[in-house]
Amino acid sequence: MKLYEIILIGVGLAMDAFAVSICKGLSMKKINWKSTLIIAIYFGLFQAIMPVFGYLLGSSFSVIVQKLDHWIAFILLTIIGGNMIKESKDDETEKRNDKVDFKTMILLAIATSIDALAIGVTFAFFEVNIFLSIIIIGIITMILSFLGVIIGNRFGDKFQNKAEFTGGIILIFIGLKILLEHLGILII
Repeated sequence: MKLYEIILIGVGLAMDAFAVSICKGLSMKKINWKSTLIIAIYFGLFQAIMPVFGYLLGSSFSVIVQKLDHWIAFILLTIIGGNMIKESKDDETEKRNDKVDFKTMILLAIATSIDALAIGVTFAFFEVNIFLSIIIIGIITMILSFLGVIIGNRFGDKFQNKAEFTGGIILIFIGLKILLEHLGILII
């Protein structure tokens, strides 16, 4: 897997955290820099840790499914991306609160990083430097989450759905690219 693909995956995965960060920013009357940093660290850390668990899980049975790895990656990325697109169309507003306590943030961090677990499984089937990948994914998520709080505080709901939609599209295209490359249809 190429570096730009890992960066795109990082951006795609970060969109859920970005959208939730926008909601957190919306709930703050005035930007709280300490809370903004806490939100970014939680989301970035979990987005970086979850692919490791997925990678370990995928590595344990990679020999068995090596002939299907590109289909698995395509299906997982398409499902994750499709769910993100579906959620972006949902008009339901998430419950908003400006709490950044351990219980609130751990639940949000896990919820926004489940997709990263599935990505980690796909990483096990390809030549991926897992350490570089998790660092890139974690940093991208931290930066976008930090910005999400600021954007949410300043601009409101405008960007939340667009961010989730864009993330979903990115993941679906990466899955399609992986499939087409392994089928010999696309060479990039």
